[in-house]
Amino acid sequence: MTNNSTNHVCNPVNKSSLPGFIFFYSLVFVVGLILNSYTLWFHLCRTRQKVPKSWMIYLKNLTAADFLLCLGLPLRIADYAGRSDKVHLFYCTFGAPVFYINMYISVLLMGYIAISRYMKIFHHLRTSFLMTARAARFLSGATWVFSLVPMLVYIILMLNTDRSTFSGARICDVLQSESVKVLYKVFHAGAAIIFLSVLSSLVFCYCSASRRVFQIQRRQEGSSNCKKLVKSRRNMLVLVSVFCICFLPYHLVRLPYIILQGQCSVLLYYLKEVTVLISVFNVCLDPLIYVFLCKEFRAQLNLQHMFSTTKDNSSISVSEAKDETEEWETNRPSSENTESHELR
Repeated sequence: MTNNSTNHVCNPVNKSSLPGFIFFYSLVFVVGLILNSYTLWFHLCRTRQKVPKSWMIYLKNLTAADFLLCLGLPLRIADYAGRSDKVHLFYCTFGAPVFYINMYISVLLMGYIAISRYMKIFHHLRTSFLMTARAARFLSGATWVFSLVPMLVYIILMLNTDRSTFSGARICDVLQSESVKVLYKVFHAGAAIIFLSVLSSLVFCYCSASRRVFQIQRRQEGSSNCKKLVKSRRNMLVLVSVFCICFLPYHLVRLPYIILQGQCSVLLYYLKEVTVLISVFNVCLDPLIYVFLCKEFRAQLNLQHMFSTTKDNSSISVSEAKDETEEWETNRPSSENTESHELR
């Protein structure tokens, strides 16, 4: 197939649809940047934990990933708005890999949070290395390193690709050399495995929490342990809902898009672009996770009264919230109930 025919078939961009993408991406950029800047400020300046908890470390890294994704959105907006080949090549070489790497860093971190909470609920009587702050730092650091390495390899290969014959192409796929296409397929195979693994973990954790709630409700309905577990299930549901709303549509569309890549279907192209936009909306929904999971964050936003179980709790202050303890786990000894900022 000649390059001209390739460009004709693989250039399904309708210019009339671009203003819509530009508007929604700009809206997500502004809202996401405000929310994640505030959340990042909260993590860096407002939290006061002598012994950091593993789930809080994951939340901090999730905030960092969302913030970096927000900073990369203007480049994607410029690619939609511009008609310059240089801008498009720059986005395909640098912007796209950064964009997708941050997505899968967020996917992994949400999986870590779910597993950490699951172990805290069901294995609270024994201390596991995976529940420690050291393990959280190691997993978070390893996630960043192993995500950045393939991204750097991709960028290097793209820089060494002869792209002069692809002038005028408006999608990144046709700019890839054979070596880049191999890495591209390996990356997406690994990304699919990561997504399915994390999705399975989230569903398992939520189903386990729900089953535990039903068991406790049968034996001691109305008890404090039962109420705590109901809150745990609610928080897990928020995590699963945000994950599925943002990332499931993209991966359902991505598989046929990769399989039928050579056909360059216009319908699949726009379905993929819309689901990518939905996945980016994750940067606006992740702060909702912090609202449910972190009591001090709620108190800082003066939202504590919305989640209190008694009328007296509605007047709680930020300083009082720092000293209060919330538990996810059930039947935990009172001597161990020392966590500040624990999940509800």
